[in-house]
Amino acid sequence: MSSTFETQMEKMKSADGFIAALDQSGGSTPKALRLYGIPDDTYKVGERSMFDAVHEMRSRIIMSPSFNGDRILGAILFEDTMDRKIENKATATYLWEEKGIVPFLKVDKGLEEEKDGVQLMKPMYLTELLAKAKKAGIFGTKMRSLILLANDHGIKKNVDQQFAIAKKICAEGFIPIIEPEVNIKSPEKEEAEAILKICLMESLNKLGPDEKVMLKLTIPTVDNLYMDCIRHPNVVRVFALSGGYSRNEANSHLSRQDGMVASFSRALTEGLKTTLMADEFDTMLDNSIGT
Repeated sequence: MSSTFETQMEKMKSADGFIAALDQSGGSTPKALRLYGIPDDTYKVGERSMFDAVHEMRSRIIMSPSFNGDRILGAILFEDTMDRKIENKATATYLWEEKGIVPFLKVDKGLEEEKDGVQLMKPMYLTELLAKAKKAGIFGTKMRSLILLANDHGIKKNVDQQFAIAKKICAEGFIPIIEPEVNIKSPEKEEAEAILKICLMESLNKLGPDEKVMLKLTIPTVDNLYMDCIRHPNVVRVFALSGGYSRNEANSHLSRQDGMVASFSRALTEGLKTTLMADEFDTMLDNSIGT
C-alpha cells in the first residue's frame, strides 16, 4: 500500500467535506450542458464535440480557487475526464497534486430496463478500465443502480450485483463507492429504503476484513436509517446523493442525518453558467460549496 493511498484513505475516513460528483456520462451530459448554458446545437451528442464541451465545464469547476481540498474530499470522474488533462496534467493527478482532492472513477455503463421494481447495471468490462485507472492514479470507483419500488426480490438482486462487482474492485486495490439509488419520486420510497437497509447490512456482514467500501445513498425518509451502515467496520464513509433535490432541499434533508456526508452533482453546479465572469463563477461555486 503506497503512502499516497494511505494519505487519501485517511482523508476519506475522517476529514470534513463532501464528494463532488462530476461524472455525467453520455445520457445525462446534454442536460448538464443545457443547465450550464451551452445550447444543444453547438455539439453532437455522443461525439467528441460534446465531450470537449463538458470537459471545458468540468475543467473550469476544478480549476476554480473555490474548488479545493479544504472543503472537498473527492471528485468522481467520467472515464473521458480521467483520460484528459488539466493544465498539462492528467486530471486525477491534477486533482490530488494541485488541489488535494481524492480522485474516483465512474465505472458503470448505465442501467438495464426496469424489472422487479429496480434497474440493474448493464454489463461492464472492468479489467481494462481498472488497469487504466490504476495507471492514472485513481483511488476508488463509483457505480450506480436504481431502485424504483419496494420489491424485496428486486432490491436484493440490485444489492447483490453491486457487492459482487465491489468485491472484484476491492481485489484490484481500489475502494468502491456502492450507489443503489432510491428514486426520490418513488411512491414506495420509505418502504424501499427499509428493505435496502436490510440488504446492505446482510452484504456488508459478508465482506472480508480487508474489503472496504463506501456507500452513496439517497437521503432517507426516516432520519438516521443508515446509522448501522455508517458504523459498520467495512464502511469507510456513507455519502448522500442529492437525487434531483434542489441544493436547499438536499441540504435541509441532509442536516437531519448524523454521519452522512454530501456527494452532490446537480446541487453542486446549480446556477453555474458559461457566461459568468471568472469572479462571478468563483463566487457562485464558493457559495454552493459553502452551503
